[in-house]
Amino acid sequence: MRLLLKIEYDGTGFHGWQVQPNVRTVQGVLEDAMGRMMAESVRIIGSGRTDAGVHALGQVAHCDVTRNIPTDNIRRGLNSILPQDVRILECSHAPEGFHAQFRAVRKRYTYEILNRQNPTALNRNRVWHIQHPLDLDAMVKGAGYLKGKKDFTSFKSTGDNKTTVRDLKDLSITREGDLVTMVFEADGFLKYMVRNIVGALTWVGVGRMSPEDIKTLLEAKTRKDAPKKAPPQGLTLERVYY
Repeated sequence: MRLLLKIEYDGTGFHGWQVQPNVRTVQGVLEDAMGRMMAESVRIIGSGRTDAGVHALGQVAHCDVTRNIPTDNIRRGLNSILPQDVRILECSHAPEGFHAQFRAVRKRYTYEILNRQNPTALNRNRVWHIQHPLDLDAMVKGAGYLKGKKDFTSFKSTGDNKTTVRDLKDLSITREGDLVTMVFEADGFLKYMVRNIVGALTWVGVGRMSPEDIKTLLEAKTRKDAPKKAPPQGLTLERVYY
C-alpha cells in the first residue's frame, strides 16, 4: 500500500532532505526508521528537496510498503524511533495515483528575519539576524516586480539547469515587533530561489539597492553582480498543495 506522510523537521542538524553518502539527511533518517518498522527496504519520496539548515512544518512524502499496519500505529511507531528533530504529523493511505512530487501544484515557504540590534539565543537557528533597520515599504515595492509568471534566471542556483519560468503567486512582507516575515507561494521554486530573492530584497531594505533595481536584476537574467543569497536558517517549507 502507498502511504502519505506529512512531516515536520528542524533542518539545523541535517545536510538537507536528499539522501547523500556519509552525511545525515531527513530522507535518510526517515527511510531508516520506516525500514526498521516494516522490516524491509523502503524508499521515501518527498514533494521536493530542502537545503541544509532549512526547516519544514508541512513537508509531504509518500512510500510503498507491504505490511498492512494501521496508519495511526505507523505514525506513533515512527515517532518513537525517529530522532527528536523529525516528526510525522500525519500518516494516511494515499489516494490512488498519488505522487508526492509530481502531483504537487503549489508550495508555500516563509522566511523570517529578526531585525534588531541584539541577536537571539533561543531562535538563532530559525531566523536571520539583521541589525540595520529595514525599510519595509521599499522591500514591498521591490517584491511587486517579482509577482506573477516570470523568468527567474537571476534568482536561481548557478548549477540549476531546470526551466526557469515560475508563477510566483504571492510574495508578502509583514512586520510584527522585531520579526519580519516573508511569505512565498508559487507553482514551484528553483534551487535557492527564495533565498536569492530574500538576499536581494534585504539589500533594498538597507538601502544598497532601489526597488527598481529588483526589476533590472530580474530582466538581466544573470546572477552576475546579484546580492548573495540569504542564509538557510530563516527558511521554512510551510505547506504543499495538491
